[in-house]
Amino acid sequence: MIHQYKLGGYNIVLDVSSGAVHVVDDIAYDMIALFETTERADVIAAMAEKYGHLPEVSAEDLEECYDQLLELKESGQLFVPDTFEAMAPYLKEKTSGVVKALCLHIAHTCNLNCSYCFASQGKYHGERAVMSYEVGKQALDFLIANSGTRRNLEVDFFGGEPLMNFDVVKQLVAYARSVEKEHGKNFRFTLTTNGILVDDDVIDFANREMSNVVLSLDGRKEIHDRYRVDYAGNGSWERIVPKFQKLVEARGGKNYYMRGTFTHANPDFLKDIQVMLDLGFNELSMEPVVCAPGDPSELTEADLPIVLDQYEKLAELMLERERAGKPFTFYHYMIDLTGGPCIYKRISGCGSGTEYMAVTPWGDLYPCHQFVGEEKYKLGNIWDGVTNKDAQNEFACCNVYSREECRDCWARLYCSGGCAANAYHATGSVKGVYKYGCELFRKRMECAIMVQVAKMADEDDDTDL
Repeated sequence: MIHQYKLGGYNIVLDVSSGAVHVVDDIAYDMIALFETTERADVIAAMAEKYGHLPEVSAEDLEECYDQLLELKESGQLFVPDTFEAMAPYLKEKTSGVVKALCLHIAHTCNLNCSYCFASQGKYHGERAVMSYEVGKQALDFLIANSGTRRNLEVDFFGGEPLMNFDVVKQLVAYARSVEKEHGKNFRFTLTTNGILVDDDVIDFANREMSNVVLSLDGRKEIHDRYRVDYAGNGSWERIVPKFQKLVEARGGKNYYMRGTFTHANPDFLKDIQVMLDLGFNELSMEPVVCAPGDPSELTEADLPIVLDQYEKLAELMLERERAGKPFTFYHYMIDLTGGPCIYKRISGCGSGTEYMAVTPWGDLYPCHQFVGEEKYKLGNIWDGVTNKDAQNEFACCNVYSREECRDCWARLYCSGGCAANAYHATGSVKGVYKYGCELFRKRMECAIMVQVAKMADEDDDTDL
């Protein structure tokens, strides 16, 4: 399968199975569209009819172009057949029972009252609670015991708002550091925060111990303060922005993400990204809202063309700033055309429910943070391990070939079948397809590939000079 599109002044042809990306001229672009369904003579005739009036195009040129495409096909760079489906059911067997990451719900409570919160203001549709040190310690022991030969283990401190239980966060990090060497492990921690409780102690600790920090900011003050309010209804923008600026400056180049959410109120989210850039942040992510159908913040069909256009304009802005020596990162445009994820990752996805799990404040295990509270997907607990094997097997069977709608999608080996949680909440099945999200993902991939193509072209131009 191939995917062809025009963006940023480039004719881009992606060979889906090999991952090869080709930037071609108009003749080759049109020839590729006919190559697999039309006889050689008819392809050449069609091209001669369309381009033969151009003085620089000869019959020999058309024949040569066809031969070059044939060479690409024979060398495994174009029209490559998909041979991965047969291995899909067996890939996860290789890591069966091995857990590499936990999302610790250190606090099922929050000091903000965001109306679009998928976690019901941090309570996950249950009671407010915080994780004790004892539960957190057992969770880390569970991770070590079930991580097999993996050395690098990942732990996300999540909420609600994890800084509402900051002392336990610090105690758990100290415990992990005290035992990681004897077990041959290396813990990588991430902290996600709304910023209200950030102070000098948090900044010093986060910049010392956290491999990554995720900071919640929705961009423009009026957009941010529309949803991200406290329980008195007051916006939080002015309280958190100076703290985030101080944290990022003190971080000295270590990983962080300024994570925004765009909704029906701001499908023109590029304005919010521009505000983040103006504030001095350059590691950015803007996520489409996850909410119940009919929620006022839900993205609509009328929003879709606006959002798709924003992704294209975002790609243009990234290139403009790159060329001006002011680059920034957008999470969803991070793509490696020279290698990228292994085929296991491309087929199997994030590993939710198998390699990755969420832990509630009382120690229950769920496939990921977006399933917490869904009782049928409670996998077990950190003392007894996974006891709901049927639920886990449902996630183990999730792969890009288990969804019929994915089979004919050119982006399937980039999204790996998409987010199981989004699929479940949109369709009632983890093997369903969240079609709106698919539209957004495909556009993001087109833009991400184009950005990389343009950067490579710029580098070639610099070399020529």
